[in-house]
Amino acid sequence: MEPDCRVLSIQSHVVRGYVGNRSATFPLQVLGFEIDTINSVQFSNHTGYTHWKGQVLNSDELHELYEGLKLNNVNKYDYVLTGYTRDASFLAMVVDIVQELKQQNTSLVYVCDPVMGDKWNGEGAMYVPEDLLPVYKEKVVPVADIITPNQFEAELLSGRKIHTQEEALAVMDILHAMGPDTVVITSSDLPSPQGSDYLIALGSQRIRRPDGSMVTERIRMEMHKVDAAFVGTGDLFAAMLLAWTHKHPNNLKVACEKTVSAMYHVLQRTIQYAKAKAGKGQKPSSAQLELRMVQSKRDIENPEIVVQATVL
Repeated sequence: MEPDCRVLSIQSHVVRGYVGNRSATFPLQVLGFEIDTINSVQFSNHTGYTHWKGQVLNSDELHELYEGLKLNNVNKYDYVLTGYTRDASFLAMVVDIVQELKQQNTSLVYVCDPVMGDKWNGEGAMYVPEDLLPVYKEKVVPVADIITPNQFEAELLSGRKIHTQEEALAVMDILHAMGPDTVVITSSDLPSPQGSDYLIALGSQRIRRPDGSMVTERIRMEMHKVDAAFVGTGDLFAAMLLAWTHKHPNNLKVACEKTVSAMYHVLQRTIQYAKAKAGKGQKPSSAQLELRMVQSKRDIENPEIVVQATVL
């Protein structure tokens, strides 16, 4: 019998919808992982709605929850997964927890989505406090094994702008040098030969050969854009990348193809549902655009590959 593979996920939580831990839990369970969740926030729904209510966990409360696990000797994990965080002291406490978990399991893998901002109309902007950036650069990224920034976040972390694929590869090398063996730039505004309807993602993985030498695998993916603003997709991406890199540890191409293809199926199902619910000519609401996660169970388990990666 295959031993349990257990994930500690420290992310946001919503009562209704799919972001943070709600986006990560179902796909990881479907793919065979045990997942324990600490909710950095608990909101009624995501903040893209007109109204939301809820509570925010502080660093002392995070420490208290972790201490409870520790006292019962159930703080043994194979993976840690983190996403959106707004507080620098909370993020620093996450790092302390990751370091302690790595001391007791040297093969633990930390998957970090360094959520800080994005680009709109070509201009980048942070949507977390700026004091989080040095914490990510100096404390988080050095202990992470897999990171999934978008282009703007990769630029922030590396201190370098990306205008070409060559510059993106150089930025990934800088991020590798900071600590992580796997870097996936989940989205970029690099031009696609297939036209403006396509989005470019890039991945880079350092693999240690049996003789101790390192080889770097690089891939490029071109994904058709979906004309809608979804919430929780980055959380879903990071969770599925965790799962598929676990199942294909030295094959970033296959892991990313399965991750991105599953994303494609989920988003297509979601937009079709949202448009049907909204009615002809009407803009779908935030509630209608919640990811169709349960309905996509088969695609998450065994995605039909519709996006293929090019090895660079």
